[in-house]
Amino acid sequence: MQLVHFGHACVLIDTGTTRVLIDPGTFSSGFEDVTDLDAVLVTHQHFDHVDAKRLPALLAANPRALLVVDEGTAPSVVNPTVARPGDVLKVGDTTVKVVGGRHAVIHQDIPVIPNTGYVIGDGAFYHPGDALFVPDEDVDVLGLPAGAPWMRTGEAVDFMRAVEPRVAVPIHEAVLAMPEMAYRHFENLKPAGTRVRPLPRGEETAV
Repeated sequence: MQLVHFGHACVLIDTGTTRVLIDPGTFSSGFEDVTDLDAVLVTHQHFDHVDAKRLPALLAANPRALLVVDEGTAPSVVNPTVARPGDVLKVGDTTVKVVGGRHAVIHQDIPVIPNTGYVIGDGAFYHPGDALFVPDEDVDVLGLPAGAPWMRTGEAVDFMRAVEPRVAVPIHEAVLAMPEMAYRHFENLKPAGTRVRPLPRGEETAV
């Protein structure tokens, strides 16, 4: 499997037969030039996960790509497939299981919105969006949130330990001034058998 991290929450997953882009948001860059996509997946409506201005051009450049979004994002985009927890979608030769359902709590005064996590290829890759939902199946590569207004570093560590992936790829790092500090905690506190692997931004990497 090849991955490209375009910064923050945006990740391209290439299984060799299927290409899926997740969360092309405003804090990410470089995804605008991606082609040959089978699907674009959006976990939730926040701007750092879906850039309403750049999304139409991305879809125009990928006319066969399925647009899959959560219920909260659906009203703001054109012709989406709405994903709900429990759904299993077929994208190219790959399955996409929809999990979770709710964004993590930021503050009691801020309404909780929908958030869908996506398990790609029977656990080959898991993107949780803005939540720390632990799926039922084994996960090979985890997109591990590194920093967020709704999360402490210790919670991210406990999430990684609960999922126990072979590889944890830090994502959602743009809100941190020094994400390397979180990465060091992940490395020092990772479960046995897990490799923490920050990806170079915008570069295709075999994982």
